[in-house]
Amino acid sequence: MKSSRTERLIRMASRFLISPSRQLSLTGMSEQFEVSKTVISDDVTIIDQAFREEGLGGIHVDRGRSGGAFLRPELSIQYRKSFLESIANILSTGDRILPGMLIHYSDILFNPRYAGPLGYALASDFSGRNPDVVMTSEVKGIPLAIFTAHALGIPMAVCRFRNRPSDGPAVAVHYPSGSGDVRTMFMGTRFLSAGEKVLVIDDFMRGGSTAAGMLLVAKEFGAEVVGTGIFIAASEPVKKAVSEYCSLLRLERGTDGVPIVKVQQ
Repeated sequence: MKSSRTERLIRMASRFLISPSRQLSLTGMSEQFEVSKTVISDDVTIIDQAFREEGLGGIHVDRGRSGGAFLRPELSIQYRKSFLESIANILSTGDRILPGMLIHYSDILFNPRYAGPLGYALASDFSGRNPDVVMTSEVKGIPLAIFTAHALGIPMAVCRFRNRPSDGPAVAVHYPSGSGDVRTMFMGTRFLSAGEKVLVIDDFMRGGSTAAGMLLVAKEFGAEVVGTGIFIAASEPVKKAVSEYCSLLRLERGTDGVPIVKVQQ
């Protein structure tokens, strides 16, 4: 279908945004828009420049026989810093501080306006590790993980704290909680396969026991954990059950002893 260049650019850009990290055929777009592949390649260059200037990432092109291209999420330093600082300012208001060095953030994660860019930020941190599956635990980690998985163009697997018949057969893993109790985590056998690369995403880390439980689940399946991404990590305790992780925000005590949220440097 023949169209003006402006319309073609808008439609092509929307496809990259709707399906980030998923390869789109340049040959297919050439045939659909009834223009040469060279014209399509020029259009991709324009879209790539626009995305990079917006700080969203860039278009990566496969010059091989397949002739495909995809949007890789790579938030610019400026965009990332500005957005995370705005989230930190929202979370640092007094009415969000809860007893026990806790903070209310559920409304942030369950709002696509915030969860979408947060998922893009985590995807930017780990896209180079080429994960096959994003793993999280119920409940508050799910929105963050699903937007991360969307940005990476991969599926999401959820660890549950009780087995559901609708999940089918499941693997159970026992792990120690921060309070010293032993908890059980379930993962349906259809969610994960041996040899897959897993990116673990969690909403909050204090001692890291939940994230450590997910690492045990991945190990039980014979999968490889390529990274652990956290929305907010508490500064206390210093020693975590997970040795390596990357957090977007940090919850620490201010000079007056009141908890405050800062952007993780």
